[in-house]
Amino acid sequence: MEPANVYESFEKMEAFMRDVFIKTGVPPEDAAVCADVLIESDKRGIDSHGVGRFKPIYIDRIKDGIQNPVTNFEVVKDHCAVAVVDGHDGMGQVIGKKSMQIAIDKAKQYGMSMVAVRNSTHYGIAGYYTTMAVKAGMIGITGTNARPSIAPTFGIENMLGTNPLTVGIPSDEDFPFILDCATSVSQRGKIEHYDRIGKTMPPGWVVNQDGSAETNPAKALKGLTAGTSALAPLGGLGEDTAGYKGYGYATVVEILSAALQQGQFLKALNGIDAGGKKVPFHLGHFFIAIDIGAFVELDKFKKTTGDILRELRDSAKAPGEERIYTAGEKEYLAWLSRKASGVPLNESLKKTIKTLKEEYRLDAYDFSF
Repeated sequence: MEPANVYESFEKMEAFMRDVFIKTGVPPEDAAVCADVLIESDKRGIDSHGVGRFKPIYIDRIKDGIQNPVTNFEVVKDHCAVAVVDGHDGMGQVIGKKSMQIAIDKAKQYGMSMVAVRNSTHYGIAGYYTTMAVKAGMIGITGTNARPSIAPTFGIENMLGTNPLTVGIPSDEDFPFILDCATSVSQRGKIEHYDRIGKTMPPGWVVNQDGSAETNPAKALKGLTAGTSALAPLGGLGEDTAGYKGYGYATVVEILSAALQQGQFLKALNGIDAGGKKVPFHLGHFFIAIDIGAFVELDKFKKTTGDILRELRDSAKAPGEERIYTAGEKEYLAWLSRKASGVPLNESLKKTIKTLKEEYRLDAYDFSF
């Protein structure tokens, strides 16, 4: 039987990640931003993008020299309601937060705004940035491309990233509408989570080059890196279950994350050069903020949004089902459930944290494991 998870407080884990980031050369203010984005994922129950990705996606990439700990955030074009940013391969969370703040500030002046970003890195959960807009009384939209993972409809080669198209909308409820999901059936982070806990994947998530389904998460991750496996787009493989829709939306995100800012795309985002050497990923993002007050009174908008969500949840349930959810609700319930207990840590994560604690001599942290 697998050992039970242990729990550490959100405050302790956030502080630990911040201090490790500082030890790797990230300035303290930026380190705090990065840790805040990561811990927000765990607070929402999105274990695929929180503490579990701290070392392999961020610390290891800094150590490999393919991500800059000091972020040179450069606005290369600023025109009325739009801006173009070059992140110079700095910390994606820092780039994302600053870019969305620019979009919010411009939307206050112009009603709507869009900021396009090139040469960035993995920026964590996209919902963090749309929530920023929601808190400002706005609708927030963001997307990002990523290393190739998704095969096009009728294809088996991983070409597109998991490319989330994320929307945040204020409501009069205790939680906003936050739709934050990949345009693939699943995402790498979830497969990594399955690998850490030793769980077999459902068939239909990953396809091998011979067309067979891959259900072993370790093999799937190796195949995705080697280009011998690919994720299915939302809707699945082929057209019978409308996989072309997920493929289409992933392509929209790819274009908006590359063409407006003249950034990298598709296979150029592999993170490996022709000689097999690791190189920066040069990711692109986009951030849109829409000032609700430019259209209608914010309270009226929130009420209408809330009414829509409540009617959806109150509609007829399928046999055997107790409730219907709307986007953002499960994350809110996860926070209510976890806020007293903290971050769940499995055996793999405990080992990782111990290793980082010893490597960076952070002896002041007294963990419960």
